[in-house]
Amino acid sequence: MFKRYALIISRIFVGALFIVSGLIKANDALGFSYKLEEYVAPDVLNWVIFQGVELELAALVCIAEILLGVAVLAGEKFRLASWSLLLMIVFFAFLTGYTAIGNWFFENHEAGITQQAESAFGFEARDIHYFKDCGCFGDAIQLTPMQSFLKDVVLLVFILVLFVFQKDVESNTQKDDYLYYGASLGLITLFSLGVLGWFFPVVFSLITFVVMMAIRHFMQSDIKGWVMAIAATLISGIFTWYTYAYLPIKDFRPYAIGKNITDGMIMPEGMEPPQYMVMYTMESQSTGETQEVSSIDYLEKEVWKNKDLKIIHTGDQILYKAGYVPPIHDFVLEDLTEGGDRTEEILALDQVALWVAYDISKTDLDVQNQVADISNQLQSSGVPVFGLTGGMYDQVEDFRHAHNLAFPFLSCDATTLKTVIRSNPGLVLLKKGTVVGKWHHNDIPTFEQLSAQW
Repeated sequence: MFKRYALIISRIFVGALFIVSGLIKANDALGFSYKLEEYVAPDVLNWVIFQGVELELAALVCIAEILLGVAVLAGEKFRLASWSLLLMIVFFAFLTGYTAIGNWFFENHEAGITQQAESAFGFEARDIHYFKDCGCFGDAIQLTPMQSFLKDVVLLVFILVLFVFQKDVESNTQKDDYLYYGASLGLITLFSLGVLGWFFPVVFSLITFVVMMAIRHFMQSDIKGWVMAIAATLISGIFTWYTYAYLPIKDFRPYAIGKNITDGMIMPEGMEPPQYMVMYTMESQSTGETQEVSSIDYLEKEVWKNKDLKIIHTGDQILYKAGYVPPIHDFVLEDLTEGGDRTEEILALDQVALWVAYDISKTDLDVQNQVADISNQLQSSGVPVFGLTGGMYDQVEDFRHAHNLAFPFLSCDATTLKTVIRSNPGLVLLKKGTVVGKWHHNDIPTFEQLSAQW
């Protein structure tokens, strides 16, 4: 009896969670690939084999999660599904565990256990890449690596139940379909509406479940399990492609349509920002000995008054006290020609169109004629147009002249621009700092469509 109920609960819970988790990431596979880039980077795991194919890997993980969630609920190819689930959760637990431990060392670099670990394994805690979130649920739910690791440990328990008792699971009967699909749809509905505020996962799941049940009912062949897998892969694959080729259908970021960028920068009353320090390497002019001094001690203990000590190296900024970070904290627009900050000016405009290209060298060249044409129409109608990029002045000017772009570019952090819109280039319309429209370069609107936004 215990085994039966343990299997039922585990199948419903794991199936529903994997479908929702996969859908959230599939809704923004490009954003998920940015997180994977962090993990496989040379200064983190240095997994060379995955560098350059992060987007493909991200799409594969999204589709695989949805497919495995459906397989668990359908009871099809259960041995393959349970093995795949176990390998996937072990891999995810390793990633989140690795970064959770790394984060702890980083945040507690002066702790005795950290110093012992540094000595034993030959690393510097202050040099560890710090992860603010794991990316498991995209921008919808931001979990720290430690929270995500604990989530993976709990999920591992349920998956172990499926793995150990995999031989006791057979293909669903019609009654089983109603049980597993119905119960999981209930969980997905509660999570989607109660936590995400997004109804689409319910619609997606319902359509997928109906297709699975139809295949089981109308197909008598022994390969119907594989046909169901192909159908689930196609459904999730089409959704993943669509959100990449255009834009996420649900934007969880602080630059979503309807959000005001200025409001997103406000620090709530009573909250304090994070505090950072810099480590200085200082050398004694009399003895030649060196020592490390934090910028805090340098000022508070007035180390700077010691004329015998000279700074010979300045390290990177290090977070030493956590604090509140506004949803938008790095949206700074600088004039590429004069270097002045034009952020407030741009956000105060009644109307402004922004072409966002985080990297000019990687931007889509085939749409530049459309960009030039629609920009000329906007400017002729009195709407200011600017380009936003992380590129340098000479590179940007060469690009502008090569493609007859008559609007100026402003400089902004490339990572910030990746967050603003998942397109390179992408078009964003602002009205006094509020986002009123966003378009992927595969879906550039007409002038009439843009005019309707004002």
